[in-house]
Amino acid sequence: MQWYDKIFELIDLRSFSNLWYWLGLSIFWSTVGHWVLGVPHDMIRRAENRDDPHALHDVEALAAIYVRRLLFITRTAGVWLVAGLSFVLSGLGLLAVAYRVEFAQALLCLLLPATVIFLLTLRTARLIEAGDTHGPALLRRLRRHRMVVQIMGMVAIFLTAVFGMYQNMLIGVYG
Repeated sequence: MQWYDKIFELIDLRSFSNLWYWLGLSIFWSTVGHWVLGVPHDMIRRAENRDDPHALHDVEALAAIYVRRLLFITRTAGVWLVAGLSFVLSGLGLLAVAYRVEFAQALLCLLLPATVIFLLTLRTARLIEAGDTHGPALLRRLRRHRMVVQIMGMVAIFLTAVFGMYQNMLIGVYG
């Protein structure tokens, strides 16, 4: 047995039957749903409940920092980000669809919805920059964005699970 056979035996590239893939997928969507534009959800809840007098100020400060940072990055390196992301998604799409590489299919099931979430986050950041920067309007915008992210996460996990079960059944029948 060669050394690379041992490595590929240890790292199972059949992603949809791998526990680590599903664990990583759940952690990814949990994290994305918890951090809304750089602001943790518990801080947003505290600012809404007015339990902590400084919570609203902290939420406004964190959101302003993240919005400025995100918009600066996209305005200065946006073309390169789009080009790199297009290259990666196109390559993964080709490997996943034309060559039926399961690892590429699994990554595509993770990165495609993440790209949509990134675009929605960018849209929300632009809306916040345009006017919803303080008080209840900011909290409402952050809550709405979190709800959309969570719905997209549920749909993405469901579709990934259905596709993963289909792949596992195909491998069981033909493998």
